[in-house]
Amino acid sequence: MIGLDTNVLVRYLTEDAAVQSAKATPLFKRGLTEEEAGFVSVVAMAETVWVLERVYGLTAAELAAAIERMLEGNVLITEREQVVFTAMIAVKEGRGAFADALIGALAAEVGCSHTVTLDQKALRLPGFQPL
Repeated sequence: MIGLDTNVLVRYLTEDAAVQSAKATPLFKRGLTEEEAGFVSVVAMAETVWVLERVYGLTAAELAAAIERMLEGNVLITEREQVVFTAMIAVKEGRGAFADALIGALAAEVGCSHTVTLDQKALRLPGFQPL
């Protein structure tokens, strides 16, 4: 297994930078296998979604589709896959930002009764309460 950095994930998903995408795309198409899978940490996933939203202007539906694309592949192992999936569903349903949903889902996974926040948008997500 090999770790994948945010920039590699973004170049693969967007295929917008000729030189860098030319390096990233073959890795995903031929270099990664079930035996030598790519590892996507929750940090790399959160950064990737942030870049896709802020830099590329993807909508919530497009972000959810990009996350699903990464989760569905046989050659990617995603850290805390179920938590990432839960956060993706929240984004898909328009309940909040991916990073906030991920924070809440990670907190719930370890047994937190709730997550306190000052972010009004995060309060739309399950498990969040105002501070």
